[in-house]
Amino acid sequence: MNPALKVWYYAGGRVPQKYREFVYDDVTGPKWLVRFTVRSLVQVTPLTTAITLALVFGLGSPWPLAIACGALGFVVGLYFALSYAPESVDYRLTKYGYPRGTATEGRKERNLERDRERQAKYDAVWRQSEG
Repeated sequence: MNPALKVWYYAGGRVPQKYREFVYDDVTGPKWLVRFTVRSLVQVTPLTTAITLALVFGLGSPWPLAIACGALGFVVGLYFALSYAPESVDYRLTKYGYPRGTATEGRKERNLERDRERQAKYDAVWRQSEG
């Protein structure tokens, strides 16, 4: 995929269907949440900046108040985006023809062995009988 199309994708745009495997790898790969956070930052930052500037230049608000309002909008927007990250990427994959829940299942399969090892270590330490 060319760099301009990647920038478009991370800015929130949709890529052609021929890149559906790229989208699947993006939302199930090891750093999927980091990439999701970057995508959310790219989407939230211009909006909160525009709101801040509109408060100052459009409504005549003082700079500190406008910056505080913009920062609050930024935090709330990012919090909301990250709160629903798994559901959001599952929905994104449905746009590319995958069944609902594919991203979550893909991450579970990828992490299955690691999760089993962690559970075995936990059980060895905390599930011993006290007899």
